[in-house]
Amino acid sequence: MLNQVILVGRLVKDPEVKITSDGKKVSNITLAVSRCFKNSNTGKYDTDFIYCTLWEGIATATANHCKKGSIIGLKGRLISKSVEFENNKRISYPDLIAEKVTFISNGKDSVKLPEETELKL
Repeated sequence: MLNQVILVGRLVKDPEVKITSDGKKVSNITLAVSRCFKNSNTGKYDTDFIYCTLWEGIATATANHCKKGSIIGLKGRLISKSVEFENNKRISYPDLIAEKVTFISNGKDSVKLPEETELKL
């Protein structure tokens, strides 16, 4: 069995490092990844928003060198997370646990993300 994912995309917002209760550094980011083909209805490229978790040194380095709009590459593995809402409805979603990050652009000269690619929850 193999669980390995490689993604290249833009950060949706500035990465922030938090400290867990057991003292570990973590950063939860969302990566906007454009599809390589156009939507047949709109004629535009659709974008997928991938949740990613970065730990320790990877989290710190990404927060220090990147900001919203930065292009990064991530290599890691997928896990399945779930959230339960007040009405007992549960949803599951994939989360990439990053094992390696590559900084492709630092965001200082990055283009602002278009409105249609902003993450809206």
